[in-house]
Amino acid sequence: MKHLRISGFLMVACLMAGCHSGEKRHGDHDHEGEQKEEHSGEIVMTHEQMEKAGVATEIVSPEDFTAVMKAAGQIVRRQGDEQTVAATMSGIVYWRNASLSEGSQVGNGQALADITARHLQDGDPIAKAKAAFEAAKSEMERVKPLADDNIVSQREYEQAKLNYQTAKAAYEGMAASKSGSAVVTTGMGGFIKSLLVKSGDYVNVGDPIAIVTQNRRQQLVVDVPECAYRNMNDIRSANFRATGNDNVYKLSELNGKLISYSRTLPEGSAFLPATFEFDNVGDIIAGSFVEVYLLLKQKQNVITVPNTALTEEQGLYYVYVKKHAHKENHEAHEGHDHENHEGHALETHEGHDHEDHETHEGHEHKGEEGVFEKREVKIGQTDGVRTEILSGLKTGECVVTVGAYQVKLAASSSVIPEGHNHNH
Repeated sequence: MKHLRISGFLMVACLMAGCHSGEKRHGDHDHEGEQKEEHSGEIVMTHEQMEKAGVATEIVSPEDFTAVMKAAGQIVRRQGDEQTVAATMSGIVYWRNASLSEGSQVGNGQALADITARHLQDGDPIAKAKAAFEAAKSEMERVKPLADDNIVSQREYEQAKLNYQTAKAAYEGMAASKSGSAVVTTGMGGFIKSLLVKSGDYVNVGDPIAIVTQNRRQQLVVDVPECAYRNMNDIRSANFRATGNDNVYKLSELNGKLISYSRTLPEGSAFLPATFEFDNVGDIIAGSFVEVYLLLKQKQNVITVPNTALTEEQGLYYVYVKKHAHKENHEAHEGHDHENHEGHALETHEGHDHEDHETHEGHEHKGEEGVFEKREVKIGQTDGVRTEILSGLKTGECVVTVGAYQVKLAASSSVIPEGHNHNH
């Protein structure tokens, strides 16, 4: 009898516990649902929060894409292709052709300029050379018979002979031109690369006045990192910028092209040289180091996002995808409340229906709350502005392009955004 009483008591206790447990589940249903929603990976932001953060989105759509790879390079000239034209005497330079400019074609032996020493303080250099020549000739003629009679040493005669020959060569080089002037000619045919002086400038003998190149082409040698070897076949062109110069030169505008690249690493180097050629005009100085932007092969139907859409965590990249407006989620939740809490929920929300309706109606005019999903993506190449997405995004999805870090901060915040409180 005693055992029967104990068993009955235990049954009653179990029934009461079950009732209380059911009541707790029924009463806490909203909070558990809300907690699940908060930790389901969705990030909810109000219209005001998005507006304050400047959140902007774009629809994912495939498009043509040209990636860019940065590298270092140097401007070089081909050996034997250039020659410096120097002044043959000291004086004032006058170009023979007033329209002569960089890129002008010249022939072998063509006269480029006249140099005159007339009316200079130092006098006519040709007259000086003639006087020196005649003095050296007289001295040699005086010493020669004395040397034959062993009156002077043979060494003294040889020195007088050397002085005569040197003065003769100098005079004859100047005497070929008009008195008091000299003609400067090219040593080979080609194109004027640069003019180093202007008409009316004074030059000393031996000063460079122009550079002639046999080819209007110059070379750009680029050091491509070893890790980028797989992209070598994709290189199509390049842009470059000299150090300390904001001007970017485009090989496409200089008739440039890729002529070769190395298949093996040079000994002791971690870079593969790639060589381009382009028109050799302007102020591009051979030997200068440049920053190079290699343009890779264009791809079609590529999904890309702006670089501002990407966030990085421990080497992994993420974007934030806008799933839908929070208004729809709220209406579904409201319908769920009426279905599962008929009576109680209706009474609780009766005083708030108009307020909630006005809030959502205002959002329809101002903008709706956003629900975002953090999505890991695998990235490919970049052109410095946009980045190729290899996986993680599909056409038609809406991705955050501006304000991604603000959405990230909202995801890590423990505070429920204003307007997302469903306490009943």
